[in-house]
Amino acid sequence: MKKLLFVITASTLAFTACKEEAKQNGSGKFSADLVNNPASAEGVDQATLSELPTMDFTDTTHNFGNMQEGEVVTYDFDFKNNGKTPLIISSAKGSCGCTAPDFPHDPVKPGETGKITVKFNSAGKPNHQEKSVTIVTNSAKGTHMLYIKADVAPGKADPNVISTTLNTETHKQY
Repeated sequence: MKKLLFVITASTLAFTACKEEAKQNGSGKFSADLVNNPASAEGVDQATLSELPTMDFTDTTHNFGNMQEGEVVTYDFDFKNNGKTPLIISSAKGSCGCTAPDFPHDPVKPGETGKITVKFNSAGKPNHQEKSVTIVTNSAKGTHMLYIKADVAPGKADPNVISTTLNTETHKQY
């Protein structure tokens, strides 16, 4: 009986702690009204689809051109929400650890602009490079892609950086 009481008490405490942690991590930060999926088993609701936000980019590809290995460069991809509801970017992720996006964490209101800043670190990345950034939103399109390119001239790279990069890439294969 004592064991059963202990298990029930421990379970209750764990569940309560998880709920409190979720609150502290920002769960529920946005109203559920901002997320609306027009697709269902019956098809696509065109009325709802026409109300969704957009993420219209000025350009989706940037070529950094020639650079020296070890250089770190950034580029701002500008966009506008031409939709009728706020745009929420839930995530932005580079295709490689060398490509780091920074994005607005607050909703972008209809008619407002924003930018995704992409940083590329060429350390350990000689020769021609093509990387991408995947952006997940509540827009009509849902997922958006950005692309960067560079021609990286091999340089006297720090052996520790190359070793770390090789170990990271090797680790990702398994």
